[in-house]
Amino acid sequence: MSSPSAPTATAGPASPLRPHGSWWTVGAAALLAGAALASALWISAHLHPDPALHATALFLHLASMVLGFGAVLVVDYYALLWLTSRCSLAEALTTAGRLHAPVWAGLAGLVVTGAVLHPDLDSSLTRTKLALVLLLTLNGLQARVLTHRLTRHSAPALPPRLLAWGAVTATLSQLCWWGAVTIGFLNTHH
Repeated sequence: MSSPSAPTATAGPASPLRPHGSWWTVGAAALLAGAALASALWISAHLHPDPALHATALFLHLASMVLGFGAVLVVDYYALLWLTSRCSLAEALTTAGRLHAPVWAGLAGLVVTGAVLHPDLDSSLTRTKLALVLLLTLNGLQARVLTHRLTRHSAPALPPRLLAWGAVTATLSQLCWWGAVTIGFLNTHH
């Protein structure tokens, strides 16, 4: 049984895009996210934390990774359950909606604590990781439009374009998360 606020998958006339389903909103949020990432980079270049603050930031960085990436893995798991007919599209979308906040909280925590960890911005690995974080953020923002569009269709009537869009979004998300985690691991050994 789903909650009254859970998204429902219905067929019918297309409803107008709400603010969270608008490309204008995605564009504005992308500009704000870019500014936040640029601010974090500026802070990281000017902040020199003491060992206690560095250790605390490292712990919170790892906790943020567990929170954000863990929530993403659950969302993708429910997408796989839907693809294998083990849950409904509405259940998968409801789960994604409920895990929206932990995903973004984890990503925000990674950015904030990453700034305190004083990353080596001269390292090509670190620059690659930063590009992955930016791409991950933009992918997450556009995924809101995708989710809104998916809620307007019933599962058997999903257009191939939406299925392809969802597959690309999930693949890009996984590549960015796993790439950033791998680079973070590699950077601990340098």
